[in-house]
Amino acid sequence: MFGGGGMNPRKMQQMMEQMGIDVDELDATEVVISLEDGSELVFSDPDVTKMDARGQETYQVLGDPSEREGAAGAVESGDDDDDEEDAADDGGDEGIPQGDVDIVVQRAGVPEDEARDALEAVDGDLAAAIEHLE
Repeated sequence: MFGGGGMNPRKMQQMMEQMGIDVDELDATEVVISLEDGSELVFSDPDVTKMDARGQETYQVLGDPSEREGAAGAVESGDDDDDEEDAADDGGDEGIPQGDVDIVVQRAGVPEDEARDALEAVDGDLAAAIEHLE
């Protein structure tokens, strides 16, 4: 990051603190990146680092991803537009993306069904759902 090839890690940490940069290792068990085409990149047992530089959070994920078909790609019938409208209209489980549920579960520390209920209550607004649960 700063070209500290031979620099003492402790000295590097002190320099980062002086610049207002906070670095934390996260104990993540899985990281899922949902792509526009509906597929997902899944990092099992990744090394995740969170860096907070004066309020701007950046995450670094290290690991070997595997690719899998995502929830959006699993629905393969006729006309995609109709499927999306039906899911949005009925307000069922399909109306709330699993990725949003996962974010609320992680941030609020609640079970998945409770996170989904909170999202449905606030029409899918992530921030409002998390705030409601905390």
